[in-house]
Order: sequence, then structure tokens, then C-alpha cells
Amino acid sequence: MKLSVLVPVYNEMATIAEVIRRVRAAPVQVPMELIIVDDCSTDGTREFLQTLIASQGGERGEVKIFFHERNLGKGAAIRTAIAHATGSMILVQDADLEYDPQDYEALLKPILDGHADVVFGNRFHGGAHRVLYFWHAVGNRCLTTLCNMVTNLNLTDMEVGYKVFRAENLKQIQLQSSRFGFEPEITVKIAKLGCRIYEVPISYHGRTYAEGKKIGWRDGIAALFHIIRYRFFD
Repeated sequence: MKLSVLVPVYNEMATIAEVIRRVRAAPVQVPMELIIVDDCSTDGTREFLQTLIASQGGERGEVKIFFHERNLGKGAAIRTAIAHATGSMILVQDADLEYDPQDYEALLKPILDGHADVVFGNRFHGGAHRVLYFWHAVGNRCLTTLCNMVTNLNLTDMEVGYKVFRAENLKQIQLQSSRFGFEPEITVKIAKLGCRIYEVPISYHGRTYAEGKKIGWRDGIAALFHIIRYRFFD
């Protein structure tokens, strides 16, 4: 077994070095590769990553870095990373320090034990999480409920960033969303594929808009349409 950690990055100069350090220090007992896709950052992230190319690898497996020539969105960066992933398990890691790689062991366990094809983190049951926006929480519950209704799942946190997949399942799916629509799209499509899905509690260190949070209400409205589109019209 081998783990591919996919890191889509856009304007995360303040956090990218620490994310790389934490991923390399994660409690993982299988070989690991780190695949970073810079989505045309303009804040110095791109230049920082370019300085890492000559020293790829390091003490915890190889690092692959790719660059988009224009900003395409999180979903597009994940598609680029999937195309270069060689692991039998694939984990998506945001570059903003909201999610802690110390949770990798718990996230991987249901797959390594042979129980799951896909594992979702759960930010709200069991792990410590920062208390932030009320309406974000309401929106997340509404979108998760709608997604559950059309897929007949009983997920708690559809929009969570931590998702782990058996590569053989993920690579059967043709992804189309370019922005944050990746979350509802992949959820609907793994349900349609009949994957065994588990949830595990994770910690969550959410950040404010002043601290760099990017997702907004327009993405929530778009997610609603993605759920309907990918369930009934794709």
C-alpha cells in the first residue's frame, strides 16, 4: 500500500511550508508521496514552491510539484494531482492549516483494515474544532442533508476537506467541477458507484476570512446545483 497526498494550493504563502512539514511528519506506516498543484498563485507561493523542486523527496517520500498557468479552481487542481498520483490510497489535504495531518492514521485505518473504500472526516463529532460562523454551519447541514436525501447516505459532513479514497475507485470517476464543487460532485459519484463509505472524527482549526478563508456563500449556492446535477443529469 502507498499513500498519495494531494495538496491543491492557491495563495497560501503564509501556510504552505508548515503544511509540507506537517504532512511529512504525519503518523503514516505506509510509503507516502506528496503531490502539490499550485493553481497560479500570485502571493509568492508559486516562487516558494519553485525553490523546492531541486530538493524533491526528503525524509518522508518524494514531492511532486505542478503549476497551473492560470487560476482554474480547487477541483481542477485536484484533477491534475490525481493524474500524477501513484498511490493505492489518495488523500486530499488543503494547504491552509485547517486540517491536521496527525489525523491521517485514523483516516486511513478503515481502508487499511479492509472495511472501507472511502473515508470522510467528521469535523463536528469527536474532534476539537474552532467555533466560528453560525450560517456556515447551517449551510453545511442543509447541503449535507440534501446530498443524503438524493444519495440515500447518512453522512454528517459532506463538505469536509479530508476525504480518503482507494485509488482504484477514485480513478473510475470522471470529475468535472473546477472550484469547490468537487466536494458534492465526488460525494454523489462515489455513492452512485456503490463505494463503502466510513466517517471518522477529526480536529478542525477553521480560519476567518481575515485569515484567508476563500469559500463563500456563492459556493454554497453552487453546491446545491452540483448535487442535483450530478445525481440526476450526469
